[in-house]
Amino acid sequence: MKLVLAAVGSLLLCSLAFAQSPDQKPDMDKLLDKLTFTKDKASLPYRLLKPDGYDKDGKDRYPLVIFLHGAVGRGTDNKKQLRSGVEQFATDQARKKHPCFLAVPQCPPDKQWTNVGWFDGGRNVPLAKSPTEPLALVLDLIDAVCNEHRVDKDRIYLTGVSMGGYGTWDLISRRPELFAAAIPVSGGGDPAQAEKLAKLPIWAFHGDADLLVSVERPRDMIAAIKKAGGEPKYTEYKGVGHDAWTPTYKNAEVLDWLFKQKKGN
Repeated sequence: MKLVLAAVGSLLLCSLAFAQSPDQKPDMDKLLDKLTFTKDKASLPYRLLKPDGYDKDGKDRYPLVIFLHGAVGRGTDNKKQLRSGVEQFATDQARKKHPCFLAVPQCPPDKQWTNVGWFDGGRNVPLAKSPTEPLALVLDLIDAVCNEHRVDKDRIYLTGVSMGGYGTWDLISRRPELFAAAIPVSGGGDPAQAEKLAKLPIWAFHGDADLLVSVERPRDMIAAIKKAGGEPKYTEYKGVGHDAWTPTYKNAEVLDWLFKQKKGN
């Protein structure tokens, strides 16, 4: 009898451990609402995760995270962009520890967050006079989400990978006052904009073996911001290629750092 009870107990413990496994992927289709933002004649598909137990009539306000996907996520299905680390914000553990709104827009298949040529990733690209249409729509989307939901406007965060890493550097260079913090991954920006970014909490990530976007891109950005008086954080993965996002978003310390940031701190 004792052996049977012990066996049953072991099975229950194994089942419980499996159910709570941090490696178990969240059901993104179920958790993130499928929506489309429109302005004039332009539209932008996006997914929206709401805080666990969110009450639109309550008093609590929550952070907003904007996640800009890479080139592979482009399309019109409003699904391909749910990859490359975005799922780490939707795990049970993350939702309980860091309840937030998470908006994941999808760039059209024939456009980019920034007009960086596929063979220009190895060099710095000057900030264009105006943002691309998709990136301009992201700014409008942020306003719309803030107006419709109980967003803490002192805790709006921006992060992105690859093409989205470039988009992150681009957007914070245009509107540094809008964001409380930014995490650009595997991307680059315009060092000439460093003075604008000196007071913004930034943690950049890159692999030193990246063959698509030179590791000199974030190095140049970080050096320029430090020269301008800023104190950005930078993590460079030795031997890692373009996929610097997997180790980045799986690191709980990264999300902990992000959600601690607040304007005025």
